[in-house]
Amino acid sequence: MTDPTPDPRSCAVLGRQAPPPTRWAAYGDHPDQVYDVREPAHPLGATVLVVHGGFWRMVYDRAHVGSQAAALADAGFHVAVAEYRRGRMPPSSLPAALPDLRDLVAAVRADARLPKRLVLVGHSAGGQLVAWAANQPWAEDLAGVVVLAGCVDLAATFAMRLGDGAGSDWLGSTPEQAPEVWQVADPMTSLPPRVPVRLLHGRQDEIVPVSVTDRYVQRCRDLGADVRLEVLDGCGHYSLIDPRAPAFAQVVTVLHGLAVPTAH
Repeated sequence: MTDPTPDPRSCAVLGRQAPPPTRWAAYGDHPDQVYDVREPAHPLGATVLVVHGGFWRMVYDRAHVGSQAAALADAGFHVAVAEYRRGRMPPSSLPAALPDLRDLVAAVRADARLPKRLVLVGHSAGGQLVAWAANQPWAEDLAGVVVLAGCVDLAATFAMRLGDGAGSDWLGSTPEQAPEVWQVADPMTSLPPRVPVRLLHGRQDEIVPVSVTDRYVQRCRDLGADVRLEVLDGCGHYSLIDPRAPAFAQVVTVLHGLAVPTAH
């Protein structure tokens, strides 16, 4: 399945203007190793780290999740919006986004102006990155990970030619040419996750079909991991990051469930 031409009504959020962030900070020397911060008027005492999607391509950057980030700050979360190195990697090289995400999480944790309780949320390709992070030893004290229409099974995204071959474009190879690179980058090959993972996916998603998550979720359940999937009717690919879409309220609810401890 190839990536269809997006319906402009469904992806209008990508170009929607949002209030500017409160500040930004660097976590490395590369221009893409930065994150923006939005501070809430009525804080809940938790930080949400947003990892944007865009099939790992340079044409998509953190600007397209500005509306999502502003709405999450309005909901009471401190919000850090990640940028990371994207674009095609040389053959047999590990993608730069993986160490970037590790360093980014460390920088956000060390940011004295952000609450220490931290949830990662990623959409589409960003969902692949946060699902991968959930399996890493350095992520064990995260409050959880939320995956929105995520490319959580890289082998499936390759087989289905999602994003017109975005996975092989990003990794600079096919799974047969560089199996070790694909294994390192694929959330499926380093399971189980070490923290709770919540996945939301639209039943009407034609860009990353919900079937991409099926094997991931089943494998996690077989391993006894704390993973839950919600499939939302009437929901497309971009609805999950669009504050004007009904599905966005469920995203906020799921984030709240991980980020704000329940009183006993």
